[in-house]
Amino acid sequence: MGKSTHFLGQPILGQLLNYLNKAKILQVSRDGGGEKYVKKFNAWCHLTVMLYAVISRFDSLREITSATMMECRKLQHLGIMDLPRRSTLSDANSRRDEGIFGRIYMDLYQTYKDRLSSDSPSHKVPKWMKRLQIIDSTTVSLFSNLIFKGVGRNPKTGKKKGGIKVHSVIHANEGVPCDIQFTSAAKHDHFLLSPDKLTAGDILAMDRAYIDYEKFEQMTQRGVIYVTKMKQNLTYETLSSTYYMNAKGLMQWREEYVVFRKEVKVKEKDENGEEKEVKRVIEHKARIVTYVDEKKHRLIRLLTNDLEMTYEDIVAIYKKRWAIESLFKQLKQNFPLRYFYGESANAIKIQIWVTLIANLLLTLLQRGVTHAWSFSGLATIVRIMLMYYIDVMGFLEHPEKDWEVAIEEAISSPPATE
Repeated sequence: MGKSTHFLGQPILGQLLNYLNKAKILQVSRDGGGEKYVKKFNAWCHLTVMLYAVISRFDSLREITSATMMECRKLQHLGIMDLPRRSTLSDANSRRDEGIFGRIYMDLYQTYKDRLSSDSPSHKVPKWMKRLQIIDSTTVSLFSNLIFKGVGRNPKTGKKKGGIKVHSVIHANEGVPCDIQFTSAAKHDHFLLSPDKLTAGDILAMDRAYIDYEKFEQMTQRGVIYVTKMKQNLTYETLSSTYYMNAKGLMQWREEYVVFRKEVKVKEKDENGEEKEVKRVIEHKARIVTYVDEKKHRLIRLLTNDLEMTYEDIVAIYKKRWAIESLFKQLKQNFPLRYFYGESANAIKIQIWVTLIANLLLTLLQRGVTHAWSFSGLATIVRIMLMYYIDVMGFLEHPEKDWEVAIEEAISSPPATE
């Protein structure tokens, strides 16, 4: 058999890098002070090596430098003319600001967000899908409690591990984060709940950790709809309650109109122009939808400020919240987030940013082919063939092509004569 039908003069890693703009990345790094006192290992080289490490799931700097040494000729095709040493990569992870990689991610997202939409004319998509945003956080456990504080009690034996919390917002029809912030694991989740970032008509799905009456009222005033799960200990006044039965006479769902009251302190100016704290009572009107989860055989209570949407849509919106849980699972299963290439807060954040960039690049590959690939299956293929000179889009679209050509050649070739 001759050369592969999928052969291309660029390794798969180079094809992934084609989604990125090298000149823009270097300019972002210069603007962020990332190129000061740098002779060779610029931001482009740094990002390329880190993407190579993250996609290949290397666990240490030694693995990275050993692998780059073996692939030195191929890396030259990607613009890396000098192999990075462990000390060089370690220093870059400590010194180059993680915010540079955050801006690279956001620029990449803004450039390709239209390709990420999963809307299709052949599938019935609810009208509210394009307006739906999902907010949640995930905690990445760390080796030390000194950099980012962990959550929970101190263990009786051993040292308490730290944790970094990744707060994310995704659009339901895109599947990748559109807003990301990092805090220690001890930070409360509603840190990222910012009504000012939302516009009228937006729909926000979240879990019950984000319940905040004051912010909920601000969202209502801005014309933003939210759907969340009820806490058991909430205090409210019921204005009306209605049960809806099915054909068997059993409750199908229940609807309650309620009002929440919360006393808050606000700063106001008196007659003399001096600021002073004044107590105010916030009233927030909402709706509680209770339905029967037939799979788990229990009642689920949802809280929303939308007073008119059907209960089926409210339930469907909340169930879409699991898309962000799937994203977190996808990140932790397919990328190295148990071992870090540095012990500083900056190095840890850089590795998470590069993981998010790698996830976005592979998602673009997945959305760019018609062949049905699971993300984990696609990530495995790319990891195995990352430095192969293969047309990745062609291979993903028709992975059996080489085998079919080999069979045709075997059938058409004349039998060997003795």
